[in-house]
Amino acid sequence: MSTEVPLSPARTASVNGVAVLRGPRVAAVGRRRRGPTPPIGRGIVNVVLLFVAVCYLVPMLWLLLAAFDSAAGPSLSWPRPWTLDNFHAILTPEITYRPMVNGLILCGGATLVTLVCSVLAAYPLSRYRSRLKRPFLLTVLFMTGLPITAIMVPVYGLFVQVNLIDTYTGTILFMATTALPISIWLAKNFMDAVPIELEEAAWTEGATAMQALRRVVLPLMWPGLAVVALFTFVGLWGNFFVPFVLLLDEKNFPASVSVYTFFGQYAEVVYGQLAAFSMLYALPAVLLYLVVSRRLGGAFTFGGGLKG
Repeated sequence: MSTEVPLSPARTASVNGVAVLRGPRVAAVGRRRRGPTPPIGRGIVNVVLLFVAVCYLVPMLWLLLAAFDSAAGPSLSWPRPWTLDNFHAILTPEITYRPMVNGLILCGGATLVTLVCSVLAAYPLSRYRSRLKRPFLLTVLFMTGLPITAIMVPVYGLFVQVNLIDTYTGTILFMATTALPISIWLAKNFMDAVPIELEEAAWTEGATAMQALRRVVLPLMWPGLAVVALFTFVGLWGNFFVPFVLLLDEKNFPASVSVYTFFGQYAEVVYGQLAAFSMLYALPAVLLYLVVSRRLGGAFTFGGGLKG
């Protein structure tokens, strides 16, 4: 029994004005299909993923157990007995309350400044064409990877000259500057999702560009602004280096800097109090994430606002 291989029909091509008849080509009988993943390969992948999960879960488990253990050490152990002595020791104005308030002032103010500046910078990048647009975006992208330690020395000297050292104003402005590049990228992407036809409709009614931005674009992109605010606040909340360099008075230190007080001399660490403070320190960022995530459901559905 013979099997016939299907042939593709003959084709003609023109070469220097002369028609050339190309012979038939053998059609592909079948394609190679990638077989199922071997059980050994799946097992290796599962082991690697399990190892990565353990690397994340073990420190979190240590944090939870050590916070309720008055004799906690660097190793993972079960509290005997469970106690709240670590929380009682750290819930004082000097250790927790004042640094938390300072951190909220610094990070909240820097987040607000970053939001305003990123929106004003992202609007022309999203709505107008310019030859300088791409170089500017590449410059912003480069600034996101610039190490903060490379510019802290000249910044410190500048702040001393303009009397902004050891002030909330100077620290807020510089913290906002460090978070601005990535915030501009995020705000521009979210603003691109808002149809420009909605702004054009507002322009025909006599609205200016800033009025359209304030009354049309911003209300529609509030989920994006919430994401930018969350990303900025969480990044600044864990910033240790900038407040430590620019703030001199310990009374002005945020919680990210005051955490070093749990490390005593001669490498002595109060592990239980450190774990309890770390749990309280993470609460503002976690609560902000939960609030924002619950408000972001069904965002960016702008299609119903247009009639085509």
